[in-house]
Amino acid sequence: MKFTATILLLAAATSNAFMPQATPFMRTNTVALNAEVTVASIKELRGLTGAGMMDCKKALIETEGDVEAAIENMRTSGQLKAAKKAAKVAAEGQIIIKSDDDGAVLVEVNCQTDFVAKDGSFLAFAGKVADFAIADKPTIEELKEKFEEDRVALVAKIGENIEVRRVQYVEGEQCSTYIHNGGKIGVVVAGSGDDQVLKNMCMHVCASAPQFLSPSDVADEVIEKERKIQIEVAMNEGKPEDIAEKMVAGRMRKFAGEIALKGQPFVMEPKKSVEEVLKEKKSDITSFIRLEVGEGIVKDDGPSFAEEVAAMAGGNK
Repeated sequence: MKFTATILLLAAATSNAFMPQATPFMRTNTVALNAEVTVASIKELRGLTGAGMMDCKKALIETEGDVEAAIENMRTSGQLKAAKKAAKVAAEGQIIIKSDDDGAVLVEVNCQTDFVAKDGSFLAFAGKVADFAIADKPTIEELKEKFEEDRVALVAKIGENIEVRRVQYVEGEQCSTYIHNGGKIGVVVAGSGDDQVLKNMCMHVCASAPQFLSPSDVADEVIEKERKIQIEVAMNEGKPEDIAEKMVAGRMRKFAGEIALKGQPFVMEPKKSVEEVLKEKKSDITSFIRLEVGEGIVKDDGPSFAEEVAAMAGGNK
């Protein structure tokens, strides 16, 4: 009987030796996305470069989690240049004005926040761009190409999208310039006569935002478009079409003057037009430019960081 029990125990032990052993359960770190890549490191790289979540993850996997090496690789591969398309809209920034004996230049350089718009590194970059513009008179495409490497490096340093957006030139031996609200609006007026008068005209342009120099410069199609809009507004208010047209005819006689600099009431003497003030002061204006930071840009903050993490997690299923 003992012999039989011994044989059975020996058979059971031999059988267990050849059965697959269960692997002990171990909880993995749910934050880790790779051996050296975590959500925290992806967020850090994204903040430094403005690149998308998946681009940051890929770059960190290639460098085994080394953020500095990932930035360098993204710079050399051109990924940072493309990253601006996925970054938040750069609608803040500065208008920089530089002048010489032949005229002046206005340059708009954008960033994402008002805080960075006041940063020393950002202002130094914007000033450098404007200095080159007044010296060489490049097109906006040439200006962007010239400073692309500097721009990419600054994006990596500051952590916001930065863009050289616009450059405008004003020609004239006598130019007056005005910067409003710490660089939010920039104005250049070219003309002749009293320097203080031209400076006052800069402030008028800043406040009134004229679209044309003289009423005669307003194109017929601009006037006709406005006329149709005003007729439609009057008819929507219940006026018959013939009455609406007569009402609008009177308004349109004033319209060209309202959007042209010389026809506008002068902000410092509203009872006189700009043209009247210029004649009294024996001065004249030949051209002007007004730039305002972010005008025409549609702001869209895009998905939040949490939403991007969720989207990335969904893509990994």
